[in-house]
Amino acid sequence: MSGRPPELVLLHGWGMHGGVWAQTAERLSASFSVTCVDLPGYGGRASVSPYTLEALAAAVAADLPTSFALCGWSLGGQLALTIASMMPERVRRLLLVGTNPCFTTRTDWECGIAPTVFAQFSQDLTGQYEVTLKRFLALQVHGDTAARQVLTQLRNLLFARGKPDTGVLQAGLDILLSADLRAAASAIAAPALVVQGSYDRLVPGCAAEWLAQALPDARLHRIVGASHAPFLSHPAEFERAALAFLQA
Repeated sequence: MSGRPPELVLLHGWGMHGGVWAQTAERLSASFSVTCVDLPGYGGRASVSPYTLEALAAAVAADLPTSFALCGWSLGGQLALTIASMMPERVRRLLLVGTNPCFTTRTDWECGIAPTVFAQFSQDLTGQYEVTLKRFLALQVHGDTAARQVLTQLRNLLFARGKPDTGVLQAGLDILLSADLRAAASAIAAPALVVQGSYDRLVPGCAAEWLAQALPDARLHRIVGASHAPFLSHPAEFERAALAFLQA
């Protein structure tokens, strides 16, 4: 045996890049071989067409080990669910952070935000690229007990690996606006941990509770005082919960 630690793959959210996980990855690297992925269209990586969750899953998985634990944040969480659904034999464990199976409200789903919010972000991107991205960051930290610190951190990271193409950002918003993974959840067999911040406006408590109940082998860990990025605002608690789950 090589003695190589188990593989852990980290997927970022909309508008960011793999560097958002840098501090988390450094601390978890004592226990895992960590890969921080830049999604297609980010960090200088080529995009894919069509820009769908299924196409993103195929492109990302092509570069990954045969078997791995998978952690996804926000849009990356929806992508993690898609990979686990498409390639169940490869995903050992699933860590879902700030993940909503359906980010927008529907007639049968009140656990999201109004579709007009994402539609407005999409409309504003063309004329106010940087302002729109920074507004989205502010939405992610709203209510967090460490909001100012996390917002500064996210803003400093935002363009550290270049600026994503407007088309990529528009396509990502289209996913957030339209994707509904509720029907797929019950067939995902990988053990899962759903991590939700108690002040998360993008993933209300009812969404996290629904996801933890719908996945066949899952539980919920709520981080009190956190918003949409608990791995940045409450790193110690997040990492304790992640390690306890991933090493179980």
